[in-house]
Amino acid sequence: MAESPAPKRKREENEGENGAAGSHEEAPASDTFPLAELSVRRVLRESARDKTIFLHGQVKGASGDGSDAVVILEKTPFQEENVAELLTKYTKLQLQMSNDIYSTYRLFLPPELNEIKTTVVYPATEKHLQKYLHQEVYLIQETGEDYKNITLPFIESKSFSIQWVYNILEKKAEADRIIYENPDPANGFVLIPDLKWNQKQLDDLYLIAICHCRGIKSLRDLTAEHLPLLRNILKEGKEAIVKRFGIAGAQLRIYLHYQPSYYHLHVHFTALSYDAPGCSVERAHLLSDVIENLELNSQYYQKRTLTFALRADEPLLKKFQESERV
Repeated sequence: MAESPAPKRKREENEGENGAAGSHEEAPASDTFPLAELSVRRVLRESARDKTIFLHGQVKGASGDGSDAVVILEKTPFQEENVAELLTKYTKLQLQMSNDIYSTYRLFLPPELNEIKTTVVYPATEKHLQKYLHQEVYLIQETGEDYKNITLPFIESKSFSIQWVYNILEKKAEADRIIYENPDPANGFVLIPDLKWNQKQLDDLYLIAICHCRGIKSLRDLTAEHLPLLRNILKEGKEAIVKRFGIAGAQLRIYLHYQPSYYHLHVHFTALSYDAPGCSVERAHLLSDVIENLELNSQYYQKRTLTFALRADEPLLKKFQESERV
């Protein structure tokens, strides 16, 4: 079931990149975000390559005080079935440059063919604003001992809310969006579209497999005992996608993140042709490689040095700096 193009409040893990729990006043329930009442304060970040801009704005309440919001505007991909209409229906063409056989134009589209995906975080806290603000990035090489002495104590000292994950697994939310489920409590999972995918085209297909088993925080927790779970996700996830969307397993990129964006084991399925956020070598680990590594050595991910990037404002980076590991 495709999501409505209307502005939606983004699923957030409450606070921070990994979902540190925090408290803030909830916005009143309403069908749409009051975009016309938004006053733009600053541009947090923009990407010409991804055609995306991140804005910090404020919405005035009845008392006159402004509530912060993060609004993300993203150009949607072309849809093949709309191309003919896009080129002919009420379209204005403005010449910019002509040289021999080459020319460039500005193409003005009617509103119904010029959709912009709009993601809203509202009300937004200071941590949300920092999350989307442009930051310097540092590469961390975390040994097994670093994980035990720095990362794991940091995770355990924080309150990371993943209730939204449990809501999906318990069918309390988003049940109508589940593509496939293996209900086995130890080796089962649900397959659900990622919110970054609008489900209108297959070029940027993006789904997430969320395991039913609780207590597996990340790649670091995996041992050979989890191989049946991982093999199920790999095999059944591919079968579900080819059956539902017609994309073969050889055309999928199937991987885990480390560090993950939330601490409950999940696996990413993206179209191989799609340069998905987070698929870079310093974060993505192919599921097939993870399975093979665990087959060779059950303690592989307890011992191996893992590389990942951290933003300058992330508390975990400060822990590594205090330990003189950066």
